[in-house]
Amino acid sequence: MTISPHHFPHPALGIDYGDARIGIAASDAAGIMAHPVETIHRQKTDAITRINELVKARQIRCLVIGLPLHLDGREGDSVQKVRHFTKELQLTLPEMPMHFIDEAYTTSTAAAKLHDAGRNAKQQKNIIDQAAAVEILSQWMEQQIP
Repeated sequence: MTISPHHFPHPALGIDYGDARIGIAASDAAGIMAHPVETIHRQKTDAITRINELVKARQIRCLVIGLPLHLDGREGDSVQKVRHFTKELQLTLPEMPMHFIDEAYTTSTAAAKLHDAGRNAKQQKNIIDQAAAVEILSQWMEQQIP
C-alpha cells in the first residue's frame, strides 16, 4: 500500500501539557521511533511560539497531544486546560492536524523506564516531561500501524 506524502503523518510532534512545563517529543521522518526534544518552561518561554518554531524547523505534519483523562474516561479540569491550550495552538497552526490520546500512566511509565536506565528521581526531574511526551507519541504511533 502506498501512502501519499500529503497523508503521511510524520514527523509528528508529541506534547505532554502541564501548567509549569510542557514536554516535547518528535518522531523520525519514517514514523518508526519517538525521541525527546525539549521541555518548555512556561514561566520562561511562550509555549505557543516555541511549538510553532519547532513545527517549522522540524517540518512537523501533525501534533499528538496527551489528554489527562480520569481512569474511568471522564474529563476533568486538567483536560479542559489542555483543550484550551490546543485551541490557542490551532489559531496559529490552523492547517495542522491535531490528535488526542489518553495519557494515563505515561508519566509513571516514563519514570519507570528512566529508572531502569539508571536515572534516579532527581536525575529524572529535568527530562520526565520529555519522556512522557515520548510515551504519548509512541502510543499514538502504535495505534497507526494497520
